[in-house]
Amino acid sequence: MTAIEVDEDEYGSWTVLRIRGELDLVTSPRIRRSVHDAVAGGRHDLVVDLSGVRFCDSSGVGVLIAARRLLRSCGGRLRLILPGRVGEDEGVGDGHVDRVLSALGVRRLFEVYEGVPEALIGEPDRSVP
Repeated sequence: MTAIEVDEDEYGSWTVLRIRGELDLVTSPRIRRSVHDAVAGGRHDLVVDLSGVRFCDSSGVGVLIAARRLLRSCGGRLRLILPGRVGEDEGVGDGHVDRVLSALGVRRLFEVYEGVPEALIGEPDRSVP
């Protein structure tokens, strides 16, 4: 059984969803619900921290794309935190989600940041196309 944990914090106008675990067919509905709940609550500026995600499949990517579409439709903003590639940063992440988004050709759709502080002030990670 796959597991996912989601923590939510508020930083001014931004809502930060910290996701840990595996983002797949079983767990993606929980992430979708978290995004919808935030938007329904009037929070339209969202940072999704994926640095604790060990695995992401196409259903997880689909949730991220749907979240982007939803937030754009209501004038909101979506920013992703992707962990550094192997050898760049220490931590849980190994760049898996970054590699999946890049391989599918959808990484360019997202504003990507190295960490939450950078995302909150709007300095994107330009080191990876």
